[in-house]
Amino acid sequence: MARVAFYAPMKSPHSPTPSGDREMARNLITAIAAEGDHVDLVSELRIYDKHGDSVKQHALRAAAEAETQRLIAELPQDTSIWVTYHNYYKAPDLIGPQVCAARQIPYVQMESTRASSRLKGPWAGFAQSAHKASDAANVIFYHTANDLITLERDRFGTQALVELPPFLPIRDLPPQAATEGPMLAVGMMRYGDKLASYQLLAAALTLLTGDWRLQIAGDGPARGEVEALMAPFGEKVTLLGQLDQESLGQLYQSSGFLVWPGVNEAYGMIYLEAQAAGLPVVAQDRPGVRDVLSPSDYPSVEQAARGLAQRMRTLLQMGEERGRLGSEARQYVADRHLMPGATRRFWQTIRPLLEDSA
Repeated sequence: MARVAFYAPMKSPHSPTPSGDREMARNLITAIAAEGDHVDLVSELRIYDKHGDSVKQHALRAAAEAETQRLIAELPQDTSIWVTYHNYYKAPDLIGPQVCAARQIPYVQMESTRASSRLKGPWAGFAQSAHKASDAANVIFYHTANDLITLERDRFGTQALVELPPFLPIRDLPPQAATEGPMLAVGMMRYGDKLASYQLLAAALTLLTGDWRLQIAGDGPARGEVEALMAPFGEKVTLLGQLDQESLGQLYQSSGFLVWPGVNEAYGMIYLEAQAAGLPVVAQDRPGVRDVLSPSDYPSVEQAARGLAQRMRTLLQMGEERGRLGSEARQYVADRHLMPGATRRFWQTIRPLLEDSA
């Protein structure tokens, strides 16, 4: 059995703030350890600069150097490999490559992105560090076809680029939903892309007629804006607030289908959760998002609210056919996006790497 050092520079898996990044990091730890291997979260130092602040970047580099020296000295002697999750220009891994070089162990990245356009401007130094960290990786696991484009363009030497689709941390699917309840939207109420999805959703709802209902699960600093967007629809829209995973699972079971535009989502775990329960999805055909959607007729970004409303109308008018679409989505998740498959893909690549480096 191997001992794995795990690090997520953007956000610790133990962060109290819910996010897709946090959930995916937790899921990766669970998947890597699923066959009995040991995973250590070796650092919770956050290396993240949201605004391109050179003073902050300088301070973060100093903190990273101290953490690097600590880990070179204190990392357990039987650590056999290092895995970094989500290295990119705002959150470069300033620790892993140096520790791996000093301790002579393989270095692996997951969900890394390359951004040559950021090599100039306020993130230039961090972007260069992110590139160097990616160059140091023996293997980079990518989650979406969109990420692969730049990873292939800037591949360093003979490093392996291996697909690891986003996945749910479960072995078996939940029960099949009846798809007979109201529409469901799930999204944190944050400014920026999340609020943009809510704005697009509200615009689509104005194009619907007849008897429809929507429940929204989520909360956050932009709740006031979301409430204002949904106020014109009166009792047709219900805001449920933030739900825990068990309550959200029950909500999937009692809903008709999921609707979430997905503005600039990396991929979106809610799509996998809803489809695993057998819910069809209304979303835009976007890079990243399309990697986790069961094949179907999704509207383009250019169709905007009109396209979303048309697919919503289609699903609202369906009877048993909606259940069939949900069953197909459920099977899609079972075939491609559950934890056993992720564990298998990871170790099929990593065990030979460990043998070669022994």
